[in-house]
Amino acid sequence: MRFGSIQFLWLILLVPLAAAFFVWAFRAKKAALNKFADGETLKHLLRSVSVSKQKIKPVLFIAGLMFTVLALAQPKWGYHWEEAKRRGLDIVIAVDVSKSMLAEDIKPSRLEAAKREIKSLLSVMKGDRVAIVSFAGEAFLQCPLTLDYGTAKLFVDYLSVESIPLGGTDITGAIKCAVKAFEGQEKKHRVLIIITDGEDHSGGALKAAEEAKKEGIVIFTIGIGTGEGAPIPMSDDKGNKTFVKNSSGEIVLSKMDSVLLQKIALITGGKKGTLGAGSFPLEEIYQNEVSKMEKKDLKSSREQRFENRFQVFLFIAILLFVIEAVLDERSGSKS
Repeated sequence: MRFGSIQFLWLILLVPLAAAFFVWAFRAKKAALNKFADGETLKHLLRSVSVSKQKIKPVLFIAGLMFTVLALAQPKWGYHWEEAKRRGLDIVIAVDVSKSMLAEDIKPSRLEAAKREIKSLLSVMKGDRVAIVSFAGEAFLQCPLTLDYGTAKLFVDYLSVESIPLGGTDITGAIKCAVKAFEGQEKKHRVLIIITDGEDHSGGALKAAEEAKKEGIVIFTIGIGTGEGAPIPMSDDKGNKTFVKNSSGEIVLSKMDSVLLQKIALITGGKKGTLGAGSFPLEEIYQNEVSKMEKKDLKSSREQRFENRFQVFLFIAILLFVIEAVLDERSGSKS
């Protein structure tokens, strides 16, 4: 047996609580009656009351309560096979893992905020296949297209600035890598989400976006960071925290190229968002834009569907409550 709503099982604690209440109530009632009259008088007054029926009624109530809780938990046993068809999109998420993603203008860091956003997005996705691409000075397919969001989250957890040793921000390479990640010849139902805090050092991002458009890919760009920019933290030879400096000894501020990201999105019919303090552009874009796009039939599969048997427990519970309600406490003796 398995349960469809196992969270309701904790209500089973009400059963011993109800039993304890009835035991206390019986004892309190008996003590009150003993104070009211002596034994013979009390016996005469209660001659038409059945003590056994008085005990059966709470037992019926408690049993009914137990079966009600079991019905709420939706017990299941027995199963049948069902053909399950999935409809959705192919979505590739490209994540910037360059050193500048360590900047802390968004807490705890730009990269950690991006990872948190991606995992939040994966939690609301339904039926879409997802792939993960990481990029810095080059791009790499971390996770191929999959419907297993749990596995995708594991790959997101492993994203770090150490993932790709070559420095820089190669948005062009990220787009090209994403294009290769899409499968099949059908040039639609494809979405690329680029999350970055920098500018394209390769200089070919707009051309790559044009090529992606020809492949039926809609690109959404998410710029991460604040408008003022932020220094890039690093450690010196002694392990002390410092910041990246230019050849003149000045601290370098990392700023995103909002205009470039806007152009990349517009070329393919997508939109640009900004991930900053208190904003959640990934979920907003998915709910308001991506989820409304035309979907395709993905691979169907046979799934094991367990039969819900809560009706049995609910019927027993109702029957017990009805019997408890109509059961007369009188003994039937009139003498």
